[in-house]
Amino acid sequence: MATFKELLRLSFKSDDTEEWLDVHFTRPVGLAFALLWNRFGIHPNVITILSMFLGVGAGFMFYFDDLCHNICGVVLMMFANFCDSTDGQMARLTGKKTLIGRILDGFSEGVWFVAVYLAIVFRLWNRSMPGTDIQWGIWIFVLCAVAGFIFHSNQCSLSDYYRQIHLFFLLGKDGSELDSYRQQRAIYDSLPKEEHLQRAFHYNYANYCKGQERRTPHFQRFFSLWQKQPSETVRQELLSGSRPLMKYTNLLTFNARAITLYAVCLADCPWVFPLVEITLFQVMYVYMHRSHEKLCRRLVGLF
Repeated sequence: MATFKELLRLSFKSDDTEEWLDVHFTRPVGLAFALLWNRFGIHPNVITILSMFLGVGAGFMFYFDDLCHNICGVVLMMFANFCDSTDGQMARLTGKKTLIGRILDGFSEGVWFVAVYLAIVFRLWNRSMPGTDIQWGIWIFVLCAVAGFIFHSNQCSLSDYYRQIHLFFLLGKDGSELDSYRQQRAIYDSLPKEEHLQRAFHYNYANYCKGQERRTPHFQRFFSLWQKQPSETVRQELLSGSRPLMKYTNLLTFNARAITLYAVCLADCPWVFPLVEITLFQVMYVYMHRSHEKLCRRLVGLF
């Protein structure tokens, strides 16, 4: 029987894409929960749904400005993240990986942060902007909407895409969840019209993939050439250039964002959170995006 340490290693996606905090904290706790829930036959998707409730609960706690409620919010968000880690580890260890599970996984984090942004809006609506007598009012809604729907969503979707690209070239298709608009659209078109739920699912996922592909024209050209003429040398070049960017894919997904959220809410200045999304995180996003596209443009010249 495999030891806990061996199972933990098996539950990692890869050394290249795992973050230090996840390796030493989130993943071990998640694995402990995974082993427990797996004994009761609980499906990973159920854990994902549980994480949504925990994340929404965390958002509700961040609406209040007292320390006690905010500490509860931090704890609930941490448990939501443990569940998010648990469902992926369970899926990899038990083979219960499904496309629906992956989309639920991505959707769940979106639900958490919608709740968080709404909490910040309602928390600050009747309060004054720092150093002024002007109430936040509609402006905090605008700030959070811009930060969440324009900056946050783009940062997370492209970070996920670059991580899946790296895993595809590192581990192959079986070790990655790299999908394409054309593939998902073909599935959507092949489904009977009475399959309303499945059609809606693949339609939306196809558009999600389309958005990722539209922002990465040089990678699309490179990938098309590589599929026609695979090269081990080019594969290693891609991995070598992509590996340093994996830290940005991690920073732009959960941990750095959550730590920022905890700090500003506990310090009772939650308006800082959307500002960090728009400034610091966006700078990292632009650097990651441009660097990856530059890498792919260079690799196109090798064919």
